[in-house]
Amino acid sequence: MEYRKLPHGDEQISVIGLGGGSLPEDVDKGAEIVSAAIDNGINFFDLAPSYQPPFYAFAKAFVGRRDKVLTQMHFGAVYGDGKYGWTQDLDKIKEQIDWNFKTIGTDYTDFGYLHCIDTHEDLDKALAPGGVWEYMKSLKTEGKIRHLGFSSHEPGIARRLLETGLVDLFMFSINPAYDYQKGEYAKGELAERLELYRDCEKAGVGISVMKPFAGGQLLDEKTSLFGRLTHTQCIQYALDRPAVLTVLPGVRSLEDLQVALRYVESTPGERDYSVIGEFTPQSAEGICVYCNHCQPCPHGLNVGLINKYYDLALAGDEMAKGHYDKLPLHASDCVKCGHCESRCPFHVKQEARMEEIAGYFGK
Repeated sequence: MEYRKLPHGDEQISVIGLGGGSLPEDVDKGAEIVSAAIDNGINFFDLAPSYQPPFYAFAKAFVGRRDKVLTQMHFGAVYGDGKYGWTQDLDKIKEQIDWNFKTIGTDYTDFGYLHCIDTHEDLDKALAPGGVWEYMKSLKTEGKIRHLGFSSHEPGIARRLLETGLVDLFMFSINPAYDYQKGEYAKGELAERLELYRDCEKAGVGISVMKPFAGGQLLDEKTSLFGRLTHTQCIQYALDRPAVLTVLPGVRSLEDLQVALRYVESTPGERDYSVIGEFTPQSAEGICVYCNHCQPCPHGLNVGLINKYYDLALAGDEMAKGHYDKLPLHASDCVKCGHCESRCPFHVKQEARMEEIAGYFGK
């Protein structure tokens, strides 16, 4: 398993997490899946299932291993009738969170999330004095929440919450379909979404990814914009976005878990998602998305990282230059052989871009 460090914390987060939304209602089967995930190095778990029984499955699987797992708990997801519901009623939220702690057998959650805020009206209510955000901040002071965050599908909402300066990690829907404006949750244009990811990395705010397969649509030739993609391709796409720390596929069975875990042992060829370049809209032309389809560079340049650090530097990330400087080869080492441009599915003019990057960094 690969791990990525939370920028504002010491936590090492597995790049593959586990979403709770698809776990089976059978508690023993759910616990078997969660236990197998932990045994395979997964340590990040989203506690917002579609119904109540998976909470008991998490509780069973976490016995004796609470210190080995990181929990993402949602303030606003409620299960009063045994099925998932959404609310901003603070009394109901408090009752649900107390139940979560008691059932899981813990007195804290590693990440406390303001749940599923997709409208500015809902956000205004959550941030108002006496609202759920104030309650969450009080729990953080008490140590019952280690890190604050939120889940949303809307870039504008994400920006407002980032501006609080209190967020360490948040959950966002990332996949090529949504980034290229296709699907119910495809909020924001490509440039806006990429800017959000870069600004998160600049601010040291991590992203946990939901809906990496666009609700399964990307895995089906009949519904995918890009031809059928594999689970591994979708996971790699999400992990290549700036600030992303972990991807949380939903799993229904041990077989589904094994499919997701194939990513860990996959080859660079299996991770290559550059086929999406054949189907992306005009707005994506000429934009490097760090897919590394140009690799290997005949002269050893890491073209994707060079571009990524440049974009982050332009976005104001003060650490980007330091990362760039540590690369063994820099944009100035480009010999303009044309290899990367001939392979780029997004038709990026990398030779000109390398000159631009070299001039910017002075190396």
